[in-house]
Amino acid sequence: MFSLPETETALETALEAGELILDCYGLEEIRTEYKSDNSPLTTADRQSNELILRKLSETGLPVLSEEGQQAPYEERKSWPSFWMVDPLDGTREFLARNGEFTVNIALIRDGHPVLGVVYAPAKEQLYFAVPGEGAFLLEGARGMIGSPERIAAASLRLPFSSNPDSFRIVASRSHMDEKTLSYLERLRQNNPDLDVLRCGSSLKFCMVASGEVHSYPRFSPTMEWDTAAGHAILNAAGKTLIDTVSHRELVYNKEDLHNPGFIAQ
Repeated sequence: MFSLPETETALETALEAGELILDCYGLEEIRTEYKSDNSPLTTADRQSNELILRKLSETGLPVLSEEGQQAPYEERKSWPSFWMVDPLDGTREFLARNGEFTVNIALIRDGHPVLGVVYAPAKEQLYFAVPGEGAFLLEGARGMIGSPERIAAASLRLPFSSNPDSFRIVASRSHMDEKTLSYLERLRQNNPDLDVLRCGSSLKFCMVASGEVHSYPRFSPTMEWDTAAGHAILNAAGKTLIDTVSHRELVYNKEDLHNPGFIAQ
């Protein structure tokens, strides 16, 4: 039996949210607004968020979601455990219809992710992890029903790929910045065979966790809900997510929910 009873709820919720997102993905026109930071917000973001909040609230734990009402720090700083959610990570990729978007659900305890689910519904790829149990990838996950044990039994355990011969990095498809470009150029000076892949959403963390790439550097802005689920998967696969300020593992439920720069490896 998986040690965290919340695992089944997180898996079921991510899969159900993925179905709502795919319903919207199939529409000829996707209704879109833009938030104050000019990031897109679609009907799929809203519907996924509503379903996730409803299902996770049944656990009795608070939920901190990108698209939800965020509790003030004075309230949430006393939360020993809570859900951290991005109901549709990679909205730009969703609108570009390239399949590189995910549902991210993480359980945070004492500032650290202890459970993570990353579901890419268009790719039918379900990544999930629980420390002490391992990290997993289920291909063809759409419509999957069953216990976490059954899903894990049908999955590949991460990492499943040995590091490639060339030095391979994954970087953001939609959020490349000058700091990241400079970092990659420095790497290239010592690694002339450097291969840089581009990908959207939290799938980049999963590529590191699987062993498909060596690392994922990120210096442009991210929020805690962008990284929490992928961080849990990295850790369960024996990888790390180190912030570039403290040079320690990234932590969660900070007063300011913005992340510093980081390197997943």
